[in-house]
Amino acid sequence: MQSGNPLLDHLFRRAGFGASAADLQAVAGMSYPAAVDYFVDFDKLGDDVDSKIGLSDYVGITTRGQFSPSTVIDDARQRWLFRMLHTTRPLQEKMALFWHNHFGVGYTKVAGAVGAVVGTKMMANKSGDTPGPQGHYELLRQMGIGKFRDMLIAVAQDPAMLVFLDGRTNTRAKPQENFGREVMELFTWGLGHYVEADVYAAARVFTGWNLRNVPGADANDPASYQEFIYNSGQHDTTAKAFTFPINGGSSTISTRSAAAGMQDGIDLLTSLANHPETARRLARKLWNFFVSDLEDAPSAFVEAVADVYLRNDTNMRAVVRYIFNSQWFTNPGNFNARYSWPAEFVIRTIKEMGWNGLSIDSARVSLTNMGQTLFEPPNVAGWQLGRAWFGTGQMLARMNFAATVAANQKFNLARSFSATERAQASRVLDAMLQRFTPAPLAANEKTELLTYLNTGGPWTGSDAQMQAKAPGLARLVAGSGEYQFV
Repeated sequence: MQSGNPLLDHLFRRAGFGASAADLQAVAGMSYPAAVDYFVDFDKLGDDVDSKIGLSDYVGITTRGQFSPSTVIDDARQRWLFRMLHTTRPLQEKMALFWHNHFGVGYTKVAGAVGAVVGTKMMANKSGDTPGPQGHYELLRQMGIGKFRDMLIAVAQDPAMLVFLDGRTNTRAKPQENFGREVMELFTWGLGHYVEADVYAAARVFTGWNLRNVPGADANDPASYQEFIYNSGQHDTTAKAFTFPINGGSSTISTRSAAAGMQDGIDLLTSLANHPETARRLARKLWNFFVSDLEDAPSAFVEAVADVYLRNDTNMRAVVRYIFNSQWFTNPGNFNARYSWPAEFVIRTIKEMGWNGLSIDSARVSLTNMGQTLFEPPNVAGWQLGRAWFGTGQMLARMNFAATVAANQKFNLARSFSATERAQASRVLDAMLQRFTPAPLAANEKTELLTYLNTGGPWTGSDAQMQAKAPGLARLVAGSGEYQFV
C-alpha cells in the first residue's frame, strides 16, 4: 500500500516487504530519519509473531499432522514466509534473507548426510523448540545486523555449514579445504586476494572444528541433534603460513598447543572480517540488495560504506543505517531500480492484495517455480540475481501466483473500494494503483487497464461487476513488469 510519500514507500520495499495499512500506521507522523531508525533499531520492538501462527486474523498455514517448523522443512518454510508477512521487524527478516544468499547452505545436502529431522533442525531449529543448537536461519536472524566478525565466527561453527562444506570431516591427517576456500572466495574478500597455498593453510587452521552427535531413540526423534565441538586431538598444531598478514601482523599463525588451537581459526576469521577488501565486497553486495542492481555500485558508495563498516568494528547496524540515510538510497533515480527476489514478490503481493482465507503454503511450490526455494540455494554461492530471476517460466509462475491470490481474495478485493471509488472505472483504477506499489506505469498501460475494466458492458460499480473486475485488475497489476521491481 502506498503512503503518499515515495521515499517512505521505497524504504518499506527495500528494508521490508512492502507495507500493509497497519505497517503504515506504525510509522505515521515520523520523519524519514525516524522511520529509518524504526526499521534499523527493530530490537526495541517485541517479537511475538510466531505466536500468531494459526490465528484467524493472519495468513493461514497448512498442517500435515502437527505443525513443527523446527523438525519438518516444509513447515519451516511456511514459518519463515509467515514471519516475513506479519513481523513488526521486517528488516530482521530482510537481513536474514540477504545472509541466506551470502552464506549459501542447502537443506538437501544437509539432510542427505544427517537425516530429515536433524537436517531441518540444523537449518531452522528455534532455540527451545527441540534440544540442540539453533538452526542456521535463526543464527542469521539473530546476528544479521550485529558485527559481521561475530557472525562469521558463528557461521564457521554452525552445524549446517559444517555439514554443507564438509568441515565435520576436517582432521589433521586429512585437511578439508572446502570451508577454507569459500570463506575467502565467497564469504569475505573474494577472488584475487589469495592463492592455493592460502586455501591449504586455511584448511589446516580449521582442523578439529567438527561435530558431536547426540543421538535420540531413532533418526526421527526430535531429541537427536549434532553440535559444534572443537576436537583438539584432530587439530594441526604446526605453524600456518599465508601470503597475507593476519590481523595486520605476521603472515604466519605460529605453532600453538592443541588445547589453544581453536584460536587459529578465530585469528584468521577476524583478519578476513576486518580487511578493507571484505568491507568493499560487502558494500557492493549491499548496493545490489538495497540500492540498485541495474548498475554497478559507484566507487564513492563502496568507499563510504566500507569506511563506516571498518570504523564501527564491522557492525552491520551502523552500515545499514548509513545506507538508508545516504544520498544514493534516497535518490529517486534508484527507486524501483532492483528486480524483486521471488520471496519478496510473494510477500509483497500478499501484503498488498490480502490474506484472509489464504494459506501461506500456497506460496511454497510457486516460489520454487519462480526459482527460489527457501533453505535451498543452488550452491554455496547462492542464487543468480537480477535479470536471472526472469526466464519465461519464472515470470509465468509470478503471474500465476498473482492470479491465485487475486482469486482467493475476490470478495475482499471487491469490498475494499468506497462508494465514491466504485462510481467510476477510472477511480477504481486509481484506488488499485494506490493499493499496490508498482513502478510508475506509462500512460498507455493505464489506458489498457482502464479498457479491461470497461470491457463487457457499461461501468456501474455494482457488486457483481466489482467481484468480476477487481480481482482481475489486481492480478494484472501484480503480474505486470512494473511490479517486478522494488
